[in-house]
Amino acid sequence: MSFLPTKATAPFCPSEVKGSIEISPHLTGWKRLLAFCGPGLLISVGYVDPGNWATDIAAGSAFGFNLLFVIWLASLSAMFLQCLAMRVGIVTQRDLAQLSRQTYHPVVNFILWILAELAIIATDVAEVLGCALAFHLLLGCPLSIGILITALDTLIVLGLKGRGFRMVEAIILGLLLTIGLCFIAEIWIIQPYWPNVMQGFIPALDRLADQNALYLAIGIIGATVMPHNIYLHSSIVQTRQVAQNDASVQNALKMNTFDTIASLSFAFVINAAILILAASAFHGTGHTGVHDIEQAHALLTPIAGTGLAPILFALALLAAGQSSTFTGTIAGQVILEGYLNIKIPCWQRRLISRALALVPALLGIFIFGDSATGDLLVMSQVVLGLQLPFTVFPLIRFCANRGLMGRFRIGLFAQIIAWFMFALLAACNLWLVGQMITG
Repeated sequence: MSFLPTKATAPFCPSEVKGSIEISPHLTGWKRLLAFCGPGLLISVGYVDPGNWATDIAAGSAFGFNLLFVIWLASLSAMFLQCLAMRVGIVTQRDLAQLSRQTYHPVVNFILWILAELAIIATDVAEVLGCALAFHLLLGCPLSIGILITALDTLIVLGLKGRGFRMVEAIILGLLLTIGLCFIAEIWIIQPYWPNVMQGFIPALDRLADQNALYLAIGIIGATVMPHNIYLHSSIVQTRQVAQNDASVQNALKMNTFDTIASLSFAFVINAAILILAASAFHGTGHTGVHDIEQAHALLTPIAGTGLAPILFALALLAAGQSSTFTGTIAGQVILEGYLNIKIPCWQRRLISRALALVPALLGIFIFGDSATGDLLVMSQVVLGLQLPFTVFPLIRFCANRGLMGRFRIGLFAQIIAWFMFALLAACNLWLVGQMITG
């Protein structure tokens, strides 16, 4: 008997894949664990999208290894929050958007939906700009043409219709491995000074005294802990069939927790590698003002001493942007169906979200020029950071609700950690808004 779950034949829109992957009750040990693995991979994609690249490159070039601890702490926070999202989905068999629609006043629900859609658009803008840059770097086409080419990724979504959710997970795994292997090669070429790298992981708040460092730190948080991923995770964990009894639910929680932590640990390594690459290649050689992916690409050849480095960089960027296409589509569908109870084909959802992203991306390039790409990417991540508390608040409320979660309600210690994280995120965002108003 195969240890893999039965292949789903449904399309990968959320309402059509719930319970579509059957897991044999006879599976035990690592075979059962492998059958549950997959949702974490889709979540980890959002943590290595082009928006992360922009903030990591800017942070590494300007401040060396000093902000590595921000990536580390943000990744730990992401693991915690994604585990909460996973718990809500498995226990209640409803996603965060559905629970919000059933819990809050229609006006509040509408506002939360608008904010969630803004997060999707900000994410998609980063994907558009990242893929466009990759096409520009690999093919030499103008950036505006690269942006238009990204509109064709809807064909990929159409091509996967009926292929099953496990096919999507397999493709994502392949793209993530591509990104990881590219950066392993990049780090091997650059040869960073590892004692300084390790020191960068030690938390030190005085490194955030510089206003630009704090701005980039919030951008890293926004790029790492992504709002749409919380909605997405609470939905896609329901693709596995889980018997609704305490023992089965407990086992599913354990398996998915491992899947989440392992996948996000891999994403953390990639994010750290991007910053380490920027710190070693740029900050270490006096190029402290590199905040643009294209600029970083151009500098890699003379600094690394080989033409292979920029090619690997561009290939990894393309893989990052394309992998985000899948998760962005599914997350948008989760939000639309959950909040408004509206179901449309995935390709239509993809067209809508991509069109909404193409407009600001093209306007930004035409008005501010190609050199503004890095600033636009960082800004997209700041927008995500601003929206994050409005996603975290209902998530914590649902996880702490005994009537909703029963014996799987999170304990007091976990609640304290969750509310502390919420307060910290809210404080960072208030500071950021204040800086935007006064600056």
